[in-house]
Amino acid sequence: MARGQAAQAAVLAAAGADWFALGTQVRLVVTDGRLLAAARKALEAELAEVDAACSRFRPDSELAALNEPRRGDHAVPVSPLLAEAIEVALRAARLTGGDVDPTVGAAMNVAGYDRDFALVPPTGPRLSLTVRAVPGWRQVRLDRTAGLLALPAGVQLDVGATAKAWAADRAAGRMAARFGCGVLVSLGGDIAVAGDVPPGGWRIRVQDVCGRPEDPPAGPSAVVSISAGGLATSSTTARRWRRGRDILHHILDPRTGLPAQLVWRTVSVTAASCTDANAASTAAIIKGHAAPAWLNGLGLAARLVDAAGDVHTVAGWPLDGQS
Repeated sequence: MARGQAAQAAVLAAAGADWFALGTQVRLVVTDGRLLAAARKALEAELAEVDAACSRFRPDSELAALNEPRRGDHAVPVSPLLAEAIEVALRAARLTGGDVDPTVGAAMNVAGYDRDFALVPPTGPRLSLTVRAVPGWRQVRLDRTAGLLALPAGVQLDVGATAKAWAADRAAGRMAARFGCGVLVSLGGDIAVAGDVPPGGWRIRVQDVCGRPEDPPAGPSAVVSISAGGLATSSTTARRWRRGRDILHHILDPRTGLPAQLVWRTVSVTAASCTDANAASTAAIIKGHAAPAWLNGLGLAARLVDAAGDVHTVAGWPLDGQS
């Protein structure tokens, strides 16, 4: 290959960037390296908009204002962006039979997850947590066309269970259309791809926290390839803290308001979108022992790692070591 041709091939090679936003690790990969700088700028802008609308921890966010104590359940205006995020959260609740419920905000605060996770003390005094079902997603009344939302007094929304996956889908699709190349957006364990597919597909290493396939794995892992849609991993180990002798984590069972039982350490799911994969993986953590049959019935390929570290796969997920 001539020197000019080699330089051109290098320019056209895929390129990626990593940084931190939305309280998690962000990874962006584009199939045309010439577009990386512009794509990163676009993604940073999109994530900043999502954070300003949906953050439960920013006092100046639209959601924080919505969660302020109030009387009655009169409708209040919401921006199109937050309305879409809430609609996505309500859809996830409906599809999972209420396992993924956006009305867990107050219960999250009681459990100690009341600030950006980096600021949550890893240990602390014992909490007196009691079984108390969350208000329930059916009490949320959203009129997206009119841009109005009504919540009963005392209900606090947390769209964090779905917002990152939705943001990944939204950003990947918009950037693929704008730049005309293949795009991978990873927000923690939520990965969305769109546009051109690189040779061999998008290769992703799946473990307790999804990572790049070229990095050394920590614990049980598998490298898989996807060509469209998304892959999501929900984990009871990535965000956990101790209060007294109790180990708590961020995935709450809406029926009790308490962290889901530690049946699964991680659940990874592939689906037609990262949003759907995320809803399924989060619901699987909450469903516990019933999760494999539920995922198999939906035909969603999944990898479940139990508390002992044993790997279980369903619906055609490749065995570890295969892709």
